[in-house]
Amino acid sequence: MRYCFTLVTAFLFWMSISNAQENQDAAILKILFSKYYKNEKVIVKNRIQYLYLYCQKAPNNEETFEVIQKSDLLKKFASEIKKQSANSVSEDWSKEMTFIFTNQNQYLKSKVNNCISLEEFQKTTLNTDKNYQRLMIVSKPMYFGEKYCLVKIAFYRNIEHNYGCFLLLEKTNTAWNIKELLNEWDT
Repeated sequence: MRYCFTLVTAFLFWMSISNAQENQDAAILKILFSKYYKNEKVIVKNRIQYLYLYCQKAPNNEETFEVIQKSDLLKKFASEIKKQSANSVSEDWSKEMTFIFTNQNQYLKSKVNNCISLEEFQKTTLNTDKNYQRLMIVSKPMYFGEKYCLVKIAFYRNIEHNYGCFLLLEKTNTAWNIKELLNEWDT
């Protein structure tokens, strides 16, 4: 009986950690939506949308190591961050989007398309004669130091003028805030 109780307790603890991680990822995604969709128009029939979200959480790669070397704060947590950057990811943003837009954030939802694949984005942009559309690619957030998060974001276009950076976020009280943009690049 005691074994079953311990097993159930361990399972509930694991589920709460898992849900907390999803809720944290949703909070980070909401910050990104609020920042990058701020100037987007509300979605209406037959209006060309300019910003799309890539469905998959992009894996973190060696570029993370370069960012760590350029920041004194990140150097302090290098091993913790590097462990998370080595993981391959096969997750998407659908759970987080559902969490954000269920019964809340309806105005923001009116600006955000459903997430799409790269193939769907390319097909969509081929059907228009404008090259304004961008695909926002967001990496899996890396949490460290109990109150920090590092996430890579990139904007892909079928033509040149791509952009990317790492965002360092800090949690104050219960809210995440963008503290710094790191390693910005554009083509």
